[in-house]
Amino acid sequence: MSVTSARPVLSETRARPAIEGAGVHLHRAFGFTEPEAFDPFLMFDDFRNDDPRAYQAGFPWHPHRGIETITYVLSGTVEHGDSLGNRGSLAGGDVQWMTAGSGILHQEMPRGDAAGQMHGFQLWANLPSALKMTAPRYQDVKSADIPVVTEDDGTRVKIITGSFWGKRGPVDGIAADPQYLDISVPPNTRRRFKVDTYRRAFAYIFAGSGTFRDASRPQGVLLEKEVRGEEVNIRDLSGNRTLVRFGTGDEVTVQAGPEGIRFLLISGAPIEEPVAWHGPIVMNTQAEIWQAMADLRNGTFIKPAH
Repeated sequence: MSVTSARPVLSETRARPAIEGAGVHLHRAFGFTEPEAFDPFLMFDDFRNDDPRAYQAGFPWHPHRGIETITYVLSGTVEHGDSLGNRGSLAGGDVQWMTAGSGILHQEMPRGDAAGQMHGFQLWANLPSALKMTAPRYQDVKSADIPVVTEDDGTRVKIITGSFWGKRGPVDGIAADPQYLDISVPPNTRRRFKVDTYRRAFAYIFAGSGTFRDASRPQGVLLEKEVRGEEVNIRDLSGNRTLVRFGTGDEVTVQAGPEGIRFLLISGAPIEEPVAWHGPIVMNTQAEIWQAMADLRNGTFIKPAH
C-alpha cells in the first residue's frame, strides 16, 4: 500500500506592488532573486486593476530570449503581437504560452472589460541550456478548450497544463513539464491534491482565504471558532495575493475559509542549471547575456527559421 505525504509549507509571502512595461501597476509574487527557490520558474506577476490608467499603457515592444512566458487572463483582454507577425487577443479564461527560445520581440496591451476591470497572471518558466536557442513558438488556447472538473462537494479545477483527475490540459510540449491548475474550494472544505514528489510547487491565492498548514487537522476544526467570530483563527488563514511555497511530498492539502478559496497550484520539474539574468533575457552564462545584448544592438537578435 502506498503512503502519501503532505508537503510542508516552507514560506508564505505577500505579492508586492511593482510597475512594469510602460507603467502597468501589478503585484509580483516572486522574481529576479533566488531563482533556485522556484526552479524551473523565474517570475510570477498578478496584474489586476479596475482603473484603466494603471494598466492601459501596457507592455510595448520588448525582447525575450531563453524563457517561456505563460499569460492567463481572467477578465478584460490582452492584445498581443510579435516580430514574427503573430497577432491575437486573449479574453477572459484564455491562455497564451509563448516559447521565446532564440529570441522574439513582443508586445502585450491590456484592455479592461465593460467595467474597466483587468485581471490576469504572467508566469515565466526557464528553458534548459539545450533549448535556450530553440525556434520561438506560440500556443494560444481559448477558455472553452481548457478542461474543467467539478467534484460533488463543489471543488472546481481548471486544468491549464499537465494531467489531473483523469484529464489533460491543452498546452503541451513545455520544457518544464509543468502542472498549472486553477482551483476553487467551497467554504469550510478540506481537500487534498496530488503533486509529483520530484517537482517544485507553489500556490498563489487570489480569492477567499484558507490554510495549507497542519494537514492532519480534521475537516472543519480549524474554522469552528472562526465561524463564531473569534479572531484568533482568522490569523491562521492566508488570503488574497498570498504565495505559498511547498517542501517535498506528494500531495498538497488545503482547508478553505468561510468564504471559500481560489488559488493557482503550479509545479514543475527543476532544471538545476546556472541562471544568468538580464530583464526578459535569461541564459546560463554572463557571456550569453552579452551576446544577446550585442545581437539586439546589431539587428541579429531575431534568428532565421531553419
